[in-house]
Amino acid sequence: MPFSKLGLHPDLVRGVRAMGFTEPTPIQIQAIPLALQGRDVLGCAQTGSGKTAAFALPILHRLLKHTCPGPCALIIVPTRELAAQVETMFRDCGRFTPCKIAIVIGGVGYHGQRQALAGGAQILVATPGRLLDHLQQGGVRLDRVEQVVLDEADRMLDMGFLPAIRDILGRLPRQRQTMLFSATLVPEVERIAAFALRNPQRVEISKPTSVAGGISQVVYPVSQPQKIQFLIALLEATQIRSGVVFCRTKHGADRLARRLKERGFSIGILHANRTQGQRTAAMEAFRKGQTQLLVATDIAARGIDVQQISHVINYDLPRHPEDYVHRVGRTARAYGVGDAITLMASEERPYLSAIERFVGIVFPRAMLPNFPYDVPPLLTPPKPKTFRDMRWGRFRRRLPRGLRR
Repeated sequence: MPFSKLGLHPDLVRGVRAMGFTEPTPIQIQAIPLALQGRDVLGCAQTGSGKTAAFALPILHRLLKHTCPGPCALIIVPTRELAAQVETMFRDCGRFTPCKIAIVIGGVGYHGQRQALAGGAQILVATPGRLLDHLQQGGVRLDRVEQVVLDEADRMLDMGFLPAIRDILGRLPRQRQTMLFSATLVPEVERIAAFALRNPQRVEISKPTSVAGGISQVVYPVSQPQKIQFLIALLEATQIRSGVVFCRTKHGADRLARRLKERGFSIGILHANRTQGQRTAAMEAFRKGQTQLLVATDIAARGIDVQQISHVINYDLPRHPEDYVHRVGRTARAYGVGDAITLMASEERPYLSAIERFVGIVFPRAMLPNFPYDVPPLLTPPKPKTFRDMRWGRFRRRLPRGLRR
């Protein structure tokens, strides 16, 4: 089905074609017609499946049919990086329209944001904390908002934004269209939907725990002290065009980035301790191919959309299985292909087991030829214990000796 069959304004179809897209993705096919009808939508699809355009296009379509002064559409996102990504999608889709967009995020000054709001922006993309600051200072009014999107709602919950979301929603007109999009529909997200949405149409494209089909996944067991040495050897042996390396902590990311730079790799760094200017510069250099690797914490797990990422490397395993799905979703965007590589120390096995249960896959283990392992890697995944396996040993010990086998 081409975009022209979805009922979108011709200028939006023209904009999508200029972006190089000819056919909508499954989430767009199902969500866009519902949104155009004014229905509340509860959408769930894996990362990289086109959720942003699924709400951006209907919002732009409505603004072309019905303009109003001040913000008419509000998109709430958890991170600055995701806000920038959403803003870019609106600008690209609406390049042949007069719609104005403002972005309200932390880490930068208020003056430019106030100017954008005063300039008649109809679409407001915001993180919860900075938006509340503007509301409390009287710098923005939301009484004309007709469409609201809660994007990556599960991530906003993880970051503790639920009170802020409730506060913001309480300031909006009751008569509005609300859309909630998430990569996972955990019970907490369902509870947000219960008070934020009215009789929503549910659009669930794939199992919330699934990883994009084009991603090849492999685990390299290696001791924690040898991880940096192993990663350097792996990078030198692998043709990585553009990769994201995920670390668990900010200090760990800085330490790893220093070691990789010393070995001659071109590196960008992205984590919460970096200034907004540094984060923006790192992303621009990475998008333009000026840096080969982006070393990041989970702040980048949902906030970047770079089409040419060939590899995602989990230098540290995430503690929450959902974060693994979002990390590896940085590659194989828009149903492409990519590689997800995980380095696993022995103490991280419980995290890997939790991830494997979550996604329903036992990942293959591999070793790097000629690498001087301190401890030989265990390449056979542990066999999952069944209830019978766990209970039979105890029961057997209670049997009389003559009945034991």
